[in-house]
Amino acid sequence: MSSRAPIAPTDDVATQADHPLARVRRRQLTRLARTAARYRTDLLAGLFFAALAGTLTHRLWADPAGLVLALNPEDQVLYEWFLAVDARALLGDFGLTTDRLNAPDGVNLMANTSVIALGVVFAPVTLLFGAPVTFALLMTVNLAGTATAWYLLFSRTLRAHRAAATLGGALCGFAPGMVSQSNSHLHMTAQWLLPVIVWLVVRLLRAADPAARPTPAAGLPTGAPDRRRLTTSAMGLAAAVSVQVFIGEEVLFLGALTLLVMAVTMILADRDLARRALPSFAGAMALATGAALLVLARPLWFQFAGPLGVADGMFSPHYFSADLRSWWAISPLSLVGDDSSARLSTGPAEYNTFLGWPLLVVTVGCAGWLGRRPLVLACTAGILVMGGLSLGPEVVFDGAGTGLPGPYALLGGVPVVDGALPMRFALAVPPLVATLLVLAVDRALRGANRARRLTLVAVAVAVVPLIPAPLPTTQRPPVPEFITAGHWRTCVEPGGVLVPVPLATPKEPWPMRWAAAANAEFSMPQGFFIGPHGRGGSAAMGVAPRPTSALLADVARSGLRPVVGDKQRRRAAADVEHWGASCVVLAADTAHADSLRLTLEGLYGPSTRIADAWFWRVRKTR
Repeated sequence: MSSRAPIAPTDDVATQADHPLARVRRRQLTRLARTAARYRTDLLAGLFFAALAGTLTHRLWADPAGLVLALNPEDQVLYEWFLAVDARALLGDFGLTTDRLNAPDGVNLMANTSVIALGVVFAPVTLLFGAPVTFALLMTVNLAGTATAWYLLFSRTLRAHRAAATLGGALCGFAPGMVSQSNSHLHMTAQWLLPVIVWLVVRLLRAADPAARPTPAAGLPTGAPDRRRLTTSAMGLAAAVSVQVFIGEEVLFLGALTLLVMAVTMILADRDLARRALPSFAGAMALATGAALLVLARPLWFQFAGPLGVADGMFSPHYFSADLRSWWAISPLSLVGDDSSARLSTGPAEYNTFLGWPLLVVTVGCAGWLGRRPLVLACTAGILVMGGLSLGPEVVFDGAGTGLPGPYALLGGVPVVDGALPMRFALAVPPLVATLLVLAVDRALRGANRARRLTLVAVAVAVVPLIPAPLPTTQRPPVPEFITAGHWRTCVEPGGVLVPVPLATPKEPWPMRWAAAANAEFSMPQGFFIGPHGRGGSAAMGVAPRPTSALLADVARSGLRPVVGDKQRRRAAADVEHWGASCVVLAADTAHADSLRLTLEGLYGPSTRIADAWFWRVRKTR
């Protein structure tokens, strides 16, 4: 007999709630919530830095492929190309030299600021979304990551008040020099590993100091250095230094020199610490150096003495010297900055000083108020030395030479070191200033007297003028459909040589965007890079143009068609043979495209048009 009476429901909800997987998920969510609550202040600080970095770079995010940083577009093209080449490591096609530029010779990536480590880590982003997206992402991550890393160092190692640490992190990550270098210099703004290196050095020093351990560790004699922490710190330091070499050697050099100055100062200021810790500290540093050299010996040899390597600098230290007056000027890239102060630097990507007189005055006051603590003395010495070196071989004031030699003159003739740009020594100053401000604000926040209010007001007044404005951008022409749609494969095989017209040069590297858009699957002659192509094998930017590339560059500038005879045709044939080129390509929207097309037809015969480009097949593909 069937019944239509309702059936009592089973307790499915209760059963699901008591399921073991559900209990595991609840425990995980609870643990995650507790962790977030425990570190909520750190998370808020990180979100603040990310929001500030996003505000600075938001204009580029509107259209990464169609917009370019208005103040340094050439370097942006270069770094997008580097990121595309680095991403090929994910495809199993990567080495310390590449044949994808300057055909047929290639380029030594170690001799260039090729941010290999960043390019490899972000290779999936590049291959999926394109190098311009990776570039915009790294611009943002470098600023926010650097600020966050310094915040953690101040809050954990110095045990500073979180508000003081946030101030210090913001000053380190968004100092005028950092904002200025964000105009395409990815290798200079990727400083988020530098606080890790500093932390490892401090950890190593504390492990070497027996007095830093109030109670002896199990199995260790009283007063002995902590050998385990010495070893782990040394190996961690070697790993961090090795990675930083493949991100940006200049940042590592500036950090190492600053730490050396600070170490010497602390030895002189605290003889007891030196006597207790120096032997073990020196031994651990030797271990770290040896371990790092095991990794870096070949890459560094390759950079300075390997194929297409360079051992000297190519920039004049007299030109790239900081103007003394620029130290107390406000950066033109700040919200309250004045464009008239731009004349005190070589360009908008090198506003490395520009701390403003309020911050300089407050820094001096904080250093005096904090007293003769070893760390305060070390930071003060670092500021004076690195700031002095930034002035270059001759002190310049308000654009005019004074005839007074600068401390940098002492480095003249020192191999490798004398190739550093003097004005970039100033980039080491903001973290030192930030450390003094963090110590002062921390002391003020923990006090309750009149000095507390005075300190907080003074620091706020000093920092507010440095608040940066969003980085300006401008439109750039799209990469030809001939490239983006893959039509280039009709005239050149992957790995072959495509000749864009006009050819890329350091001043006009725009065709390198074609290669970046194709994930560097093809090579091209000439380009924007550093190589031993100067007089006597010295370092130079790019290479001397071949006769045909020089001819085409003249047509692109003037629009005037040259007379093309047998001599020009023989040179054109010899040039494509030298380059190993498969085809020559001219985009339809190139300036003076008609004159260039007719010139190329005179050199190579009739053209073929596909989509928005003409091409000339000058060598048969296999």
